[in-house]
Amino acid sequence: MGSRSKRRVSSAPKKSGRRWIIWGAIALGVIGLVVALYFNIRGPLPITGLEIFPRQARGHAEEDIAFGELPPVGGEHRNIWQNCGIYEEVVEPAYAVHSMEHGAIWITYQPDLAEDAIAELQDIVRDESFVILSPYPGLRSPIVLSAWQVQLELDGVENGRISDFIEQYLVGPYTPERGASCSGGVGEPIP
Repeated sequence: MGSRSKRRVSSAPKKSGRRWIIWGAIALGVIGLVVALYFNIRGPLPITGLEIFPRQARGHAEEDIAFGELPPVGGEHRNIWQNCGIYEEVVEPAYAVHSMEHGAIWITYQPDLAEDAIAELQDIVRDESFVILSPYPGLRSPIVLSAWQVQLELDGVENGRISDFIEQYLVGPYTPERGASCSGGVGEPIP
């Protein structure tokens, strides 16, 4: 009989060790899940300098449209949109606003911006299907990124902030007409 009690004693630490491993694995899984949920719920970090505007009016207008903010971040617009792509000439805001209503981002720059900065902007947006890039006279800042209801002014080409803006606001949270087109409208972007 003495050998039985020895067996029980020797097997008890094995069971206890397994329990610790199982509970440790469960605890690590729960901690990992909580951390993942926290980052998903919290969302992306805010972009420094981003301005969020009040809810914008919508609707089509054929007469002249007066935009308060230039470039505009929404409002009444033409009934046809600007084709997304790269432009070397100024585009009419009323068409670009319609594209932004569809989820496009409109990146504008001062016409006298250095050629290498313009080339860098073109490289950044070339593969983006829902971005309009064009010069825009009278900007307060050298580069202005606009999407429906949001805007970011930049002093130069800052890839990180431009990429963050595109990631967060391309067909972003304020987009009124998700799933609408950014082609088949007006304008002929450069290849």
